[in-house]
Amino acid sequence: MGMDLYAGTLTRYYARNWKTSTQQWAEENGYSYNRVGPDGPVEQEQKPDPAEVLPAMENWRDSILAALKNSGAKSPSWPESSEAPYYTDKPDWDAWLALILTAACAVTGETPPPTVEKGWGEGFWDLPVIQKARERKWSLFLGAELWLPFPDRFSFDCPNPLGNPVTIGTTGGLLNELEELNGLLWQAEEEEILSWLTTEGYPPDSEIGPDGKIHRIGEHTVYDTRSLAKFAYSILYRAARFSQENKVPILLDY
Repeated sequence: MGMDLYAGTLTRYYARNWKTSTQQWAEENGYSYNRVGPDGPVEQEQKPDPAEVLPAMENWRDSILAALKNSGAKSPSWPESSEAPYYTDKPDWDAWLALILTAACAVTGETPPPTVEKGWGEGFWDLPVIQKARERKWSLFLGAELWLPFPDRFSFDCPNPLGNPVTIGTTGGLLNELEELNGLLWQAEEEEILSWLTTEGYPPDSEIGPDGKIHRIGEHTVYDTRSLAKFAYSILYRAARFSQENKVPILLDY
């Protein structure tokens, strides 16, 4: 199963009133697209009513804010809507885990493997370097799947709006982590970071020919770890900036 990154309101996300980057590309280029979720294909008629989703998301948000207020954390509210702008892109699991592994090696003084195999993530969270990096308490090392638009840096475990237990971080904390990682590894300016979305990542398995059709050019099963990490970093950096500027959460979608 693939993995997308979404930055936007919870209402828009859970009402499924958004399109993945793959879906957007398919529609723009005249291809059909079938989205598959954990329970199978997601059909148009399966989409929840945003008018019903909105109060549920506001209630979840308000309960989180009340609990954090009691703990003394700085946690301002954020607006919920089914129509607010959103950002999304697709790092997929191989690049996402390559980013976390590269970060873990950077903070522990170890060297990441030069390459990773396609679908390499089994047992990832049990790797000694990941366990060691967890001591830094970064949300990335704790396996966060949701970041809320708060300025302070902290993480906590809590049921998500569907009642599933997840680790939640903050946008402020995530940006701190990304800045620290950039300082350790690349010292790249923002323009370069943004360029990694197109200059780094997965080598193409197909291309669009002169006839306008997609043609396979060979399947890659081994990827450059550093290139995948930069690709995922660029996507996450964009999402974190969007979250900060628009006061919306970030979620992993898979």
